[in-house]
Amino acid sequence: MKKTRIYLDTSVISHLDAPETPEKMRDTLRLWKKVKRGVYEVVLSEVVFIELTKCQEPKKSLLADALQQIKYERVESNDDVVALASKFVNFGVLRQKSFDDCRHIAAALLSGCDIIVSWNFKHIVNPKTISGVKEISATGGYKDMIICSPSMLAEESDDE
Repeated sequence: MKKTRIYLDTSVISHLDAPETPEKMRDTLRLWKKVKRGVYEVVLSEVVFIELTKCQEPKKSLLADALQQIKYERVESNDDVVALASKFVNFGVLRQKSFDDCRHIAAALLSGCDIIVSWNFKHIVNPKTISGVKEISATGGYKDMIICSPSMLAEESDDE
């Protein structure tokens, strides 16, 4: 059976060490256990790594160590990603100031992900963005993609 292909944005990786939000950290760690077992095919983009460099130590090292424990495909933020991200801005899905969030979504779509996982409820996991991404995906001929929080996948059993 083909594994579900998931894109993890920076907010997910960051919540591996987030004692200030214990519920999110707990669900992220539960999802991470599944990721480490290879339940999902994981995709990360160049944007994730750029954003993670802004973390302070010791969190930065902890997250780097966590990423070494999993298999993932790294996708670059190429011209196609930037063009699709610009389309999200032009269609009013998100604003220019949230361009990196648009690049996360574009990288996930262009790399054929089934799901984009994020804790970013303001810009990614919300009805406006979800419907906008769905519309652009349909009109652009992209695969339909689910947008959800880590909690949704952490709760799902492995055999579902």
